[in-house]
Amino acid sequence: MLRRIILKTVAAVTIAASTGLAASAQTAGPVNYIIPFGPGGESDISARLQQPFFKDKFGQDMVVSYQPGGGGAVGWASLNGLNGDGQTIMGINLPHIIIKPAQKDVGFKTEDLNAFYMFHYTPDAIVVTADSPYQTLQDLIDDAKANPGQVTMSGSGKASANHLAQIKFDKMAEIKTTYVPFKGTGAAVAALLGNQVKAEWGYTTVGAKQGEAVRLLAVAMDERHPLFPDVPTFKELGFDMVGGAYRGLALPSSASEETTKKWSDIAAEINKDPEFRQKMIDGGFALLDIDAEGMSDFMAERTEEYLKDAREAGLIK
Repeated sequence: MLRRIILKTVAAVTIAASTGLAASAQTAGPVNYIIPFGPGGESDISARLQQPFFKDKFGQDMVVSYQPGGGGAVGWASLNGLNGDGQTIMGINLPHIIIKPAQKDVGFKTEDLNAFYMFHYTPDAIVVTADSPYQTLQDLIDDAKANPGQVTMSGSGKASANHLAQIKFDKMAEIKTTYVPFKGTGAAVAALLGNQVKAEWGYTTVGAKQGEAVRLLAVAMDERHPLFPDVPTFKELGFDMVGGAYRGLALPSSASEETTKKWSDIAAEINKDPEFRQKMIDGGFALLDIDAEGMSDFMAERTEEYLKDAREAGLIK
């Protein structure tokens, strides 16, 4: 009898908490979810995956819009000028929001952004074509050591997650490769498939999208990605590399603590949904659960690492 009462109480509390969160999400109209890039990239894809789950759980429409420019800087510089009532949220990306303001004045500083949740990352991966002579990571390393600078690797942009990964790995492996920046992951993949480069610093999402056309040599994760159980991690191969392009959410700085906490809980509720998680994994993403409370420590750790790597590479002073 006592056990039945306890179970009923726990169930009631759980339902009440869920109902309360849904009720608190109800506002005057649809939520505007701004992506500070153009459509079609990983930020857009993950937002589109979140969209129906938000509607289903909280009964509101979420409208995804775009504000591209400056590699995200145009959108982030405008964020704090928007209303902080909770009707507008914006996607944020690492290392972008750390490296860009460290390089020059881009209209915002990292600490200005009210980041409230980090919900996934696209793990760095070395990608080659299916017919590449590089069967393993060691094959690439051996070629790079025998022919310094001759192993060309495409990637998305300068001072990006791809670029920092190339710099970090070259140092760890004691090799010299040539990084060739392209405007976006799509262009970097096209360069690889067109044999303009020997390999790509890409992401696990590239492997998910390109399928049998490519092969991953290693992924920057603590454990192997469920979608690629046969691909080793860099750590397994002796290189302490975990990371990639991190994506999360921010509110205008004028948003109250209550609004920030509410949105952190909303993002967590979506992120823990088994169906959502499976869709993200199938897309090659890796899930994260850094809420508003844990964001400060997370950002401090990432900032220290990114700025150290960027300084050593001469990307910032």
